[in-house]
Amino acid sequence: MAEAAIQVLQEEGGRPAGGVVVGPGAGPSPDPALVYVQGDHPEPGTGSRRAADALGKAVERIPDEAEVWVLLSGGTSSLIAAPEPGLSPADLASLYRLLLGSGLDIRAMNQIRKRFSRWGGGKLARALAPARVRVYIVSDVIGDDLSAIGSGPCVPDPATALEVRQQLEQAGLWRRIPAAARSLVISTEAGSLPETPKPGDAAFARVTSELIASNRLALEAAARRAGEWGLRPTVMEAPIAGEASIVGGELARLLIGSRSSSHDSAEPSCVIWGGETTVTLGGSPGSGGRCQELALAAGRVLDGSSDGVALLAAGTDGRDGPTDAAGAVVNGETWQAIIRAGRDPARDLAEHNAYPALDAAGALLRPGLTGTNVMDVVIGVRT
Repeated sequence: MAEAAIQVLQEEGGRPAGGVVVGPGAGPSPDPALVYVQGDHPEPGTGSRRAADALGKAVERIPDEAEVWVLLSGGTSSLIAAPEPGLSPADLASLYRLLLGSGLDIRAMNQIRKRFSRWGGGKLARALAPARVRVYIVSDVIGDDLSAIGSGPCVPDPATALEVRQQLEQAGLWRRIPAAARSLVISTEAGSLPETPKPGDAAFARVTSELIASNRLALEAAARRAGEWGLRPTVMEAPIAGEASIVGGELARLLIGSRSSSHDSAEPSCVIWGGETTVTLGGSPGSGGRCQELALAAGRVLDGSSDGVALLAAGTDGRDGPTDAAGAVVNGETWQAIIRAGRDPARDLAEHNAYPALDAAGALLRPGLTGTNVMDVVIGVRT
């Protein structure tokens, strides 16, 4: 995104006066005027705090009459996460870890996370005011809710502290979050601490936001590519959501059922889904991510099915959970390949330990970091 922005500026005879670029991997800055910082994802760490501090220093140098471009994508919630005053870095990391294993969807998680992070919930817009701010957004949220993408650093936060507390209570998380986080919410409810910027706040008077990429665009591009390769593509309208293990089984059964009932099953085809599932973790989860768990669950249903049916599930950013894999590709042989490798795939699935199971079968997909994030893509192929 930064490289594209610089190219646009150069075409107009300009260049950036300064700024900061944050990404999940190591890399050079795309321009001498920009500082590159490697943040942490999916849980914040020292890199994320360095990124938040670098962003703060950049904001301090921006004159009131400047024009600022904010290039925002999914992952921002963690990449630039630093705790609000009163919270420790360990408190924030513990909170993120708890939410990631809670089974809450990304919109619900970010409604909570923005409350406790330095730049979320419109706080960046408040710091940039009164500069002219243009926000260009790549969405990783179903429905493209701008207040949820990246925890909405330049978007009004519609939720009050009371609503956040109620949400945590309904999810059974209120007593499990760090005490300092509970204290921050209660103090905000009581008016001792300021609320996040709300709709109508002067901080947003000169802010405009534009959605430039989304999961739907990725699905349409995948469909075009499938057609070029001689596959008849079908893009499913309804986004995938819910528990990854349940969704994986449902999608695999749909693939098998549609193949057996189709009148033109001889024609190679593919079904393309997009969205983002969740995983509700137990006390001692294994290694993996939502796409790997979905794929392993699909592999159980596909076990012994036709060689012509396969399913790919992957995160578009190239990283699924805290692993080096984007996801996996499974077919009717994958489940037995895991067993032959000496593992119990059913136990691995129950213990949220999909990574070593799929790795044992050679099913993991490792494309590396892609530089974008528009949720997940699942592709079922019938040949």
